[in-house]
Amino acid sequence: MGSFSIWHWIVLFIITSPVILGFAIMGPQRKIILKHGQSGLTKSGYTGYSWTYLIFGWLVPVVRGEIGIGVLHLILTLVTFGFFQIVMPYLYNKQYMTRLLTSGWELFDTDELNQLARARLNIAS
Repeated sequence: MGSFSIWHWIVLFIITSPVILGFAIMGPQRKIILKHGQSGLTKSGYTGYSWTYLIFGWLVPVVRGEIGIGVLHLILTLVTFGFFQIVMPYLYNKQYMTRLLTSGWELFDTDELNQLARARLNIAS
């Protein structure tokens, strides 16, 4: 009763494989500070694999203030029977940062983190 069979390990691997692959391919989620060019407001952006999206799904865009995107993601999650929520953690942080950077926000963190964000977002220096 106290030992794991091979099937337990296989199920555990299948459950954790999206996170393992996400970290291996994209690196962990990193917080980056952004500043709005006109207003001077600051906000947090993120790069890398979005483990928060894997766990909380469509609620992540809602909490970050993107209610329309959150509703769209909820609909897509329901239509795809949850498959969308497994794929989206690989894409969400990059899409979120791209939307911010194209709407007047600028990278405003340390040089090291700004370089990391530029590299992960494919922005020329």
